[in-house]
Amino acid sequence: LLGAGLKALATTAVEDISLRQIARDVGVSATAVYRHFPDKRALLSAMADAGIEQLAQEQQRAAQAAGEATAFAATGRAYVRFALAHPALFRLIFAYTCPRGETVFGNSLAARMLQEFSTRYTASEDETRLLVIQAWSVVHGLAMLMLDGQLPPDDAMIDQVIDPQRLFRLAG
Repeated sequence: LLGAGLKALATTAVEDISLRQIARDVGVSATAVYRHFPDKRALLSAMADAGIEQLAQEQQRAAQAAGEATAFAATGRAYVRFALAHPALFRLIFAYTCPRGETVFGNSLAARMLQEFSTRYTASEDETRLLVIQAWSVVHGLAMLMLDGQLPPDDAMIDQVIDPQRLFRLAG
Protein backbone atom coordinates (compact mmCIF):
# COMPACT_ATOMS: atom_id res chain seq x y z
CA LEU A 1 0.00 0.00 0.00
CA LEU A 2 2.79 2.38 0.88
CA GLY A 3 4.62 1.66 -2.36
CA ALA A 4 1.44 2.12 -4.38
CA GLY A 5 0.79 5.41 -2.60
CA LEU A 6 4.31 6.65 -3.38
CA LYS A 7 3.91 5.60 -7.00
CA ALA A 8 0.54 7.38 -7.24
CA LEU A 9 2.08 10.54 -5.79
CA ALA A 10 4.36 10.79 -8.81
CA THR A 11 1.36 11.32 -11.11
CA THR A 12 -1.51 12.35 -8.84
CA ALA A 13 -2.01 15.42 -6.67
CA VAL A 14 -2.01 14.62 -2.95
CA GLU A 15 -5.63 15.70 -2.57
CA ASP A 16 -6.66 13.34 -5.39
CA ILE A 17 -5.00 10.24 -3.96
CA SER A 18 -7.73 7.78 -3.10
CA LEU A 19 -7.52 4.87 -0.69
CA ARG A 20 -9.94 2.98 -2.93
CA GLN A 21 -7.68 3.48 -5.95
CA ILE A 22 -4.62 2.44 -3.95
CA ALA A 23 -6.50 -0.72 -2.92
CA ARG A 24 -7.35 -1.45 -6.58
CA ASP A 25 -3.74 -0.83 -7.59
CA VAL A 26 -2.44 -3.46 -5.17
CA GLY A 27 -5.35 -5.86 -5.74
CA VAL A 28 -6.99 -5.80 -2.33
CA SER A 29 -10.45 -4.83 -1.19
CA ALA A 30 -11.07 -1.23 -0.17
CA THR A 31 -11.76 -2.36 3.39
CA ALA A 32 -8.39 -4.16 3.58
CA VAL A 33 -6.62 -0.80 3.41
CA TYR A 34 -8.20 0.24 6.69
CA ARG A 35 -6.50 -2.64 8.52
CA HIS A 36 -3.20 -0.89 7.88
CA PHE A 37 -4.17 2.78 7.64
CA PRO A 38 -7.23 4.10 9.49
CA ASP A 39 -7.61 6.96 7.02
CA LYS A 40 -5.97 8.78 4.12
CA ARG A 41 -4.02 11.05 6.47
CA ALA A 42 -2.35 8.02 8.07
CA LEU A 43 -1.27 6.73 4.66
CA LEU A 44 0.03 10.18 3.67
CA SER A 45 1.93 10.42 6.95
CA ALA A 46 3.55 7.04 6.32
CA MET A 47 4.43 8.20 2.79
CA ALA A 48 6.03 11.35 4.22
CA ASP A 49 8.07 9.23 6.64
CA ALA A 50 9.21 7.04 3.74
CA GLY A 51 10.16 10.21 1.85
CA ILE A 52 12.29 11.43 4.74
CA GLU A 53 14.13 8.13 4.77
CA GLN A 54 14.67 8.26 0.98
CA LEU A 55 16.05 11.78 1.33
CA ALA A 56 18.38 10.69 4.13
CA GLN A 57 19.67 7.76 2.12
CA GLU A 58 20.45 10.04 -0.83
CA GLN A 59 22.21 12.46 1.50
CA GLN A 60 24.19 9.64 3.05
CA ARG A 61 25.29 8.35 -0.37
CA ALA A 62 26.30 11.88 -1.37
CA ALA A 63 28.32 12.35 1.82
CA GLN A 64 30.13 9.04 1.37
CA ALA A 65 30.92 9.80 -2.27
CA ALA A 66 32.21 13.28 -1.42
CA GLY A 67 34.60 12.32 1.33
CA GLU A 68 35.16 13.88 4.73
CA ALA A 69 36.19 17.38 3.66
CA THR A 70 33.11 18.16 1.55
CA ALA A 71 30.54 15.73 2.95
CA PHE A 72 28.47 18.39 4.74
CA ALA A 73 28.00 20.46 1.58
CA ALA A 74 27.29 17.29 -0.41
CA THR A 75 24.36 16.48 1.88
CA GLY A 76 22.94 19.94 1.24
CA ARG A 77 23.25 19.60 -2.52
CA ALA A 78 21.62 16.16 -2.31
CA TYR A 79 18.73 17.75 -0.36
CA VAL A 80 18.03 20.26 -3.15
CA ARG A 81 18.42 17.66 -5.89
CA PHE A 82 16.04 15.30 -4.07
CA ALA A 83 13.44 18.09 -3.89
CA LEU A 84 13.77 18.71 -7.63
CA ALA A 85 13.62 15.00 -8.50
CA HIS A 86 10.64 14.28 -6.22
CA PRO A 87 8.69 17.56 -5.87
CA ALA A 88 5.38 16.05 -4.76
CA LEU A 89 7.03 13.82 -2.17
CA PHE A 90 9.23 16.66 -0.95
CA ARG A 91 6.19 18.90 -0.48
CA LEU A 92 4.30 16.05 1.23
CA ILE A 93 7.12 15.72 3.77
CA PHE A 94 6.49 19.31 4.86
CA ALA A 95 2.70 19.23 4.59
CA TYR A 96 2.21 17.91 8.12
CA THR A 97 2.57 20.05 11.19
CA CYS A 98 4.75 18.79 13.99
CA PRO A 99 4.48 19.42 17.70
CA ARG A 100 5.91 22.83 18.55
CA GLY A 101 9.68 22.76 18.75
CA GLU A 102 10.07 19.63 16.62
CA THR A 103 10.94 19.33 12.96
CA VAL A 104 9.49 17.04 10.33
CA PHE A 105 12.71 15.05 10.48
CA GLY A 106 12.34 14.05 14.14
CA ASN A 107 15.11 11.59 14.92
CA SER A 108 15.49 10.36 11.33
CA LEU A 109 18.81 9.63 9.67
CA ALA A 110 18.57 13.04 7.94
CA ALA A 111 18.25 14.83 11.29
CA ARG A 112 21.05 12.82 12.88
CA MET A 113 23.42 13.53 9.97
CA LEU A 114 22.69 17.27 10.05
CA GLN A 115 23.30 17.33 13.79
CA GLU A 116 26.48 15.26 13.51
CA PHE A 117 28.00 17.38 10.74
CA SER A 118 27.05 20.62 12.51
CA THR A 119 28.66 19.43 15.75
CA ARG A 120 31.97 18.89 13.91
CA TYR A 121 32.16 22.57 12.99
CA THR A 122 31.04 24.19 16.24
CA ALA A 123 32.33 24.58 19.77
CA SER A 124 29.08 24.74 21.72
CA GLU A 125 25.52 23.48 21.70
CA ASP A 126 24.23 26.97 20.87
CA GLU A 127 26.59 27.27 17.89
CA THR A 128 25.54 23.81 16.69
CA ARG A 129 21.86 24.75 16.86
CA LEU A 130 22.54 27.94 14.91
CA LEU A 131 24.53 26.08 12.23
CA VAL A 132 21.74 23.50 11.89
CA ILE A 133 19.23 26.31 11.32
CA GLN A 134 21.51 28.14 8.89
CA ALA A 135 22.37 25.07 6.84
CA TRP A 136 18.77 23.85 6.68
CA SER A 137 17.54 27.34 5.78
CA VAL A 138 19.95 27.64 2.87
CA VAL A 139 19.19 24.26 1.32
CA HIS A 140 15.45 24.36 1.98
CA GLY A 141 15.18 27.93 0.74
CA LEU A 142 17.06 27.11 -2.45
CA ALA A 143 14.95 24.00 -3.02
CA MET A 144 11.70 25.93 -2.59
CA LEU A 145 12.84 28.82 -4.80
CA MET A 146 13.61 26.33 -7.55
CA LEU A 147 10.44 24.29 -7.04
CA ASP A 148 8.31 27.43 -7.12
CA GLY A 149 9.95 28.66 -10.33
CA GLN A 150 11.65 31.67 -8.72
CA LEU A 151 15.05 30.31 -9.73
CA PRO A 152 15.87 27.89 -12.54
CA PRO A 153 16.56 24.30 -11.42
CA ASP A 154 20.22 24.54 -12.36
CA ASP A 155 22.84 22.05 -11.13
CA ALA A 156 25.66 24.58 -11.43
CA MET A 157 23.71 27.05 -9.30
CA ILE A 158 23.12 24.38 -6.65
CA ASP A 159 26.87 23.72 -6.51
CA GLN A 160 27.69 27.43 -6.32
CA VAL A 161 25.14 28.29 -3.63
CA ILE A 162 25.98 25.28 -1.47
CA ASP A 163 29.72 25.85 -1.49
CA PRO A 164 31.06 26.21 2.06
CA GLN A 165 34.07 28.30 1.06
CA ARG A 166 31.85 30.77 -0.79
CA LEU A 167 29.37 30.95 2.10
CA PHE A 168 32.07 31.53 4.69
CA ARG A 169 33.75 34.16 2.49
CA LEU A 170 30.44 36.02 2.09
CA ALA A 171 29.65 35.77 5.80
CA GLY A 172 33.19 36.70 6.87
